Amino acid sequence: MHAYVYKSQRKFESYLYLREKDAFGLVPQPLRAQLGPLAFVLELDLPAGRRLARADAEVVTANLLAQGYYLQAPPLVLDPLVAGGVGDG
Repeated sequence: MHAYVYKSQRKFESYLYLREKDAFGLVPQPLRAQLGPLAFVLELDLPAGRRLARADAEVVTANLLAQGYYLQAPPLVLDPLVAGGVGDG
């Protein structure tokens, strides 16, 4: 599977993978509006067993096949000073 990756200029560390280059029509308009302007980052192959830094390649491929896109959002970071930190309880 081939993928085209775009970086959101509005949402920090959010990347949109598309199965076709510049096929933004595959992305629901509300999501597209949230992402704002997109900058092309890279083109890559996703063969079986490929490892990605912040996404499961099998999940990415399944989403590309089913809906034409995959959104990679930034990882959730928990602040230990806000919840579950030392001294709670």
